[in-house]
Amino acid sequence: MPLEDEDPVMRRGQRVNGEVNSNPWLGGMGDSPLRGTPAPAPDGRRTEVMAEGWEPGLALGDEDVTPKWPPQRAGQHEEALMAELSELVQKVVKNSSWWERHGVDISILSCSFLLLPAGFLCLRLAQAIPFLMGVLILGVVHHTLTVKGSHLASHNALTESKSWGKVWAIFFIELCSAFTAEQGTYNHVKMHHGYTNIIGLGDSSTWKVPFLNRYVYMFMAPLAVPIITPLVALGLLRNVKWKTALRTLCCMFLGLYCHYWLLLHISGFQSPWSALLCMLLTRSLLAHPYIHVNIFQHIGLPMFAADRKPKRIHLMSLGVLNLPRNALLDWSFGHSLISCHVEHHLFPSLSDNMCLKIKPVVSQYLKQKKLPYNEDTYTSRLRLFLRRYEELMVHAPPITELVGIQ
Repeated sequence: MPLEDEDPVMRRGQRVNGEVNSNPWLGGMGDSPLRGTPAPAPDGRRTEVMAEGWEPGLALGDEDVTPKWPPQRAGQHEEALMAELSELVQKVVKNSSWWERHGVDISILSCSFLLLPAGFLCLRLAQAIPFLMGVLILGVVHHTLTVKGSHLASHNALTESKSWGKVWAIFFIELCSAFTAEQGTYNHVKMHHGYTNIIGLGDSSTWKVPFLNRYVYMFMAPLAVPIITPLVALGLLRNVKWKTALRTLCCMFLGLYCHYWLLLHISGFQSPWSALLCMLLTRSLLAHPYIHVNIFQHIGLPMFAADRKPKRIHLMSLGVLNLPRNALLDWSFGHSLISCHVEHHLFPSLSDNMCLKIKPVVSQYLKQKKLPYNEDTYTSRLRLFLRRYEELMVHAPPITELVGIQ
């Protein structure tokens, strides 16, 4: 099983011209060109930003740092670090069973499907508690299938077969999520993972909506995600072949109509508008943490120019942040999007359960080599974004200089 993404779709150092398509359901695809003058470098509480080769006490972007070794040796050293870490992780993967590599996450997705009848039947009852329980079940199941399922399918982490991987990608991304599989996979795997925190490519700027104020963006706008997602998908169909566009339209329509039909005929809703309102409610139940997680884990961390980015191990350790474990979000979003995001960006083809299993190996190795291992709490990041919203979400991100590393 390969442990790293495929080669990036654009050569390193190529200048960015034009925009990259946005994608609202998978986190952090950059879609905006270079803008304006960099703002002061933001910093988050308990976010380590020092890297090997840096003098103590200097923050990233403050000033040039004298390297401990020449640039060529530094690059070779970083490649050796990544190779050594990959070897350690590969040993863990080889010693893991199929159940650990794929079975645990497939079981979570299967359990979610089995909960669907209970959710629709609870909505038939007139009492408030069973009805709210039905909304909760359907909301959690929807986000498990559309976020966790789509994310794993986009990385082909559900199976070791490429053919079945494509089938699962179409099922979870198009049928369940009402998005286009090709564009979603390209934007997330090729751009976001290939160019994590690279200005204009994978800098998470697709999540920025500068004309919204902080409270509207953080607490009200997420409710519109179920409506915006298929609309954005329709716009992206211009970039795919007509056969692919037709397949995507059919899958999107089938997924949305099945949800609507089940609410009318199984849950017993009397009017189309009440069924549509319930669809919106369940599909936006966890939209707030979904948006928050996608901005918390990259924005506010070091950003780089395309022609001056560090090697992979520094790029991922500097520009990615882990949040604490949370039972609800671990189930519905997956470990790789919550507490193991650093591990996921270093080894994106691994499943959620495997990211959790290699977490002690990766964290210990990075700390041992004095490389960044960014961690912070959800509430701490929320306070940071509310306090520094203009700087982080409106202005252009600063470019970090890594003279001491490259």
